[in-house]
Amino acid sequence: MAQVRSLHVSIGMITISGGSLLLLVHNYASSPEKAFIPNTALGILLLIIAVLLAYAGIRRSLSHGRLFATLCLTLSALWCGSGLVYILAGQNVLQPLELRSALIPGLAAFTLALLIIGSVAVIEKKTVLFLIAVGISLACAHQIAGLVAAGFGQSATAANYLLVCLLGVYFGFGRLLSTITHGKVVPPGTSRQSKTGVKTEQNQGCSDVASVGLVMNLLSASILACPLLGVVPTLFVGHVPWLWTAGVFQLGACVLLYRAMDTLGATFYGFAALLKFAEGYSALLTFYGIQTDSPVPFPVVFSLLFFTLALFSFQKSFLEGLYHLFFVAYCIALAVEPQGFFQAGTQGVQGAIFVVSAGMLSLTAYNMVSTSMVPTGSGYFKALVSRLQKITLRAQDKEQHSPYLGYSKYADAEVLGHACSVLAAFAMTATLGDRNPLSVLVLPWVVVAGGALQLLCGSVAFSRGKSLESTVFILYGMMWTVWGLTRYAGLYGETRGLNLAVGIIGFILFNSLVIVAAMFLNLAWFAYALTFQLILISFLLDALGVLPFGYDIGVTILFGVVSFYCFLAHLFNSTFQVPQIPLGKPLIKLSGIGGGSKVCPHLPARKASSVQQIAEIMKNGGICGMPTDTVYVLVAACNRPEAVVKAYNVKKAAQDRPMSMWISSIKQLEPVRHLLSPLLLDFMEAAWPSSISMVIPRGPWMDIFGLGDAAKHIGTPQSIAIRNPDCTVATYLISQVGPIAVTSANPTGEADTTHHNQLYAKLGNKVRGMFVILIIFSVGSSGITLGQVDGVFVMGPPQRTLRPRWLTVRRSNGPHWFLQSGNYS
Repeated sequence: MAQVRSLHVSIGMITISGGSLLLLVHNYASSPEKAFIPNTALGILLLIIAVLLAYAGIRRSLSHGRLFATLCLTLSALWCGSGLVYILAGQNVLQPLELRSALIPGLAAFTLALLIIGSVAVIEKKTVLFLIAVGISLACAHQIAGLVAAGFGQSATAANYLLVCLLGVYFGFGRLLSTITHGKVVPPGTSRQSKTGVKTEQNQGCSDVASVGLVMNLLSASILACPLLGVVPTLFVGHVPWLWTAGVFQLGACVLLYRAMDTLGATFYGFAALLKFAEGYSALLTFYGIQTDSPVPFPVVFSLLFFTLALFSFQKSFLEGLYHLFFVAYCIALAVEPQGFFQAGTQGVQGAIFVVSAGMLSLTAYNMVSTSMVPTGSGYFKALVSRLQKITLRAQDKEQHSPYLGYSKYADAEVLGHACSVLAAFAMTATLGDRNPLSVLVLPWVVVAGGALQLLCGSVAFSRGKSLESTVFILYGMMWTVWGLTRYAGLYGETRGLNLAVGIIGFILFNSLVIVAAMFLNLAWFAYALTFQLILISFLLDALGVLPFGYDIGVTILFGVVSFYCFLAHLFNSTFQVPQIPLGKPLIKLSGIGGGSKVCPHLPARKASSVQQIAEIMKNGGICGMPTDTVYVLVAACNRPEAVVKAYNVKKAAQDRPMSMWISSIKQLEPVRHLLSPLLLDFMEAAWPSSISMVIPRGPWMDIFGLGDAAKHIGTPQSIAIRNPDCTVATYLISQVGPIAVTSANPTGEADTTHHNQLYAKLGNKVRGMFVILIIFSVGSSGITLGQVDGVFVMGPPQRTLRPRWLTVRRSNGPHWFLQSGNYS
């Protein structure tokens, strides 16, 4: 793994050096009259370098190289945006004078961003990263000076890139020397990251992804604030590459944050990416002489979504919640000013976002790599909620997003999916009249929010094993994309008739199946699918030319309200454990698992709080699933006889397959010590804790455990099996609840249950809790095998006959006990 991480760092450093060398040659050899490398060729080369840097940054991010990943992704965005600008200039979309106005706002943003990254690097004594970040930051600053004053020249820019190239050569030579000498000679700044450094950065979560997202907010704010400051005349087509680059990178940040199990962060950057695409769309239309107007309902709804998200973001940190409120103000400014992206009020808010984003980037980058954290108010929300007796927060960890069936590396994306449905629905309420469809700012909201982002949410849901949810998001995303492009991209025209209606009828038929399937899930999803069917009907009526006045607006508002309820419910329920916003029961219930039945908790066995939660369930008469070294078992507290009977009935055990008893230590037998033989007790002391079960005769000593009539289900009329497992988690659980009755977690006659998914699929509606991390008992080097004695699982060393081995403790005619071994067929 260390070699793989080193490879990603090497790729990143080589790519940075290659990009710097390219720009060094271009800036040094170019003259004001003629560029040394044609703009189109330069732009394509920069795009290739940006892709390689993005790969190195993402791979390094996944392996916890936080600051280096942030630097790689930031430079990737810089060279991607500038490369696209150079391509536009090479294709004569931009005139030579316009190239200056196109480059300056983006270069200014990256000058500040790289300076911040370099400052954090020098504080943490990462010399090479500091010199690279500051060198390219100064190169951008000198390039701006050369664009503003042609007499300044670009020699200083080339000199800074030369410094970066030399650093790349030094780094490569240092890594090569370290490899040749097997680590004996390591030049300063070229050593691999220590385990302590990796551990420190692992504890900072996904700060590198958040830092890149903040850089993109800094970039778009710079683009929109520069016209207000008079740096550039106005927002125009030359700014589209920067804005859409920011949008693409924020979509990437959204995906990576889902992978980091940060739903709130992923939702925020999904919203922010949507704004970037809308800003770029408005700037693009200026090339065709079209001025866009933003319909009032949409930014109002968007501000409401941002405000809701900001309130819940306070649980992460107080500063993050405040930061999100600036985007609420931005959406309100869009609602107040119809041509918001081009007007002073909106651009002024973006100026404030620029300043705040720079501050947030400094804090996030510093906290990402430093052991001494700058306080951001992360505990205020929890402290406030803890004072409220009727509200309980959920634990914000990766286990919160673990699917009940299957495995996924991504968090749940339903919050963003429903929010996008809200945005697309209220964007459709805009009326076109006689105006050009492109002049109404609807297309990016419908196509990007309703289309692209819902396709992303559908893909995440599919990775989590949610078949219906993924189908719905992908289907609706396709419908929003097709209808948005048809109606709001000028493709629709005045054409009406059956030809248009055929495709919509296909969507209606498919959505009818979705409605039927949603009846088995819950009422909220059923209402969500049913109201979208009403929208599809409005599309059909419009295609046929018989749409009643106001019907489409009414059904889209209805669908938007239902979607907002689902958005709020999923956001609220993922934050609070108690209370919960109801999603409703299924209209049709199936027997077995699902059908809207309450899901038993799946708890990681490595946490003491999980064991305590399972213990409380068992104390209240519940039965739970627990892994052993071979199979999953059902456990019930012996002092709750009704739970023992329930576990026996759940397993559907045959009479010749009774349950066994487990104890945490011989001390739990202290009340009945006088009823047991000293020889037996001495043997227990010598053999336990271990994976050996002892089959001993029954006796009145069992009455002390409170089994009552349930005692008949443990052992046979003549004997029972008892074990003291050699497992910290199991013994801790038993010490909390007392001796437990144990049976295998597979119905009699079925295959063994070796995974919590199998247990949940077979018995999940009858089990009130289960551990999901495998508990490993101490096992000898020869391994273990599994056998049954009177229906009881017994562990022993493997035999040459490949049959299980068991040990029985029997009483002879006298007061003595002896061990008898044998094979079980």
